[in-house]
Amino acid sequence: MTGTEELTQDQVVDIMRGERFVMLSTATPDGKIVSHPMTPQEVTDRGEVWFFIGLQGDQADAIRANPQVNLAFAETGSWLSVAGVAEFVEDRAKVEELWDGQVDSYFDGGKDDPNLSLLKVTGESAQFWGVPGGGVVAALKIAASRIRGTEGPGVSGTVDL
Repeated sequence: MTGTEELTQDQVVDIMRGERFVMLSTATPDGKIVSHPMTPQEVTDRGEVWFFIGLQGDQADAIRANPQVNLAFAETGSWLSVAGVAEFVEDRAKVEELWDGQVDSYFDGGKDDPNLSLLKVTGESAQFWGVPGGGVVAALKIAASRIRGTEGPGVSGTVDL
């Protein structure tokens, strides 16, 4: 890494909005960390991330027992980790707003499935490690530093949200 940079909430939001998939990590009652791939439905300007989630199952049970979660976003050369608090939200208008039909295969009853819930994760802090310039540029910079035998081109930053 070549240095530490100031990380802002706006930068965190931009990174989160740029990723189609995220790993949502929870802690089970016996302390194991478990990660699940999720698709964010919305990332607000305040850094809240909205998901559709089933109310039944190990993931929902873990969140009920301990709402402290982690979201991991990754692309070539860059990684963002967001620690936050998850909460189940009952809001029919928000379901209507966010529903895009892509989650139909997960909920047999569609928007009216009794297992369907909204999950809102409110970020508390974020850490970023990466190479500025996007995936292709990052891959080229990483390869060039390896060929030259120089320190990697990355930066890191942390911010409270």
